[in-house]
Amino acid sequence: MAITRAEVRRIAALARLRLSDEEAALYEGQFGGILELVAEVSALDTSQTAATTSVLGLSNVMREDVPQPFGEPERLLALAPESADGYYKVKKVLP
Repeated sequence: MAITRAEVRRIAALARLRLSDEEAALYEGQFGGILELVAEVSALDTSQTAATTSVLGLSNVMREDVPQPFGEPERLLALAPESADGYYKVKKVLP
């Protein structure tokens, strides 16, 4: 499937990019190659292929989430640029 120089320029305009004539010619060829590969993949029969989210067969190993007390909150507060009454002091975010 071919893509025209005008189509390349339209895509560039949508992406708010300015392309030189050399860049437009380069991308014209590259986009054409990408579209040919997509057409090849689209032509493959995948009706017998099971849906998968990963081909690696890995799964996440999670530890049990057990809350634990932190014995020295003062140490963490000491690292903050500002604190007040045992809390971090931050700038107001909402109006």
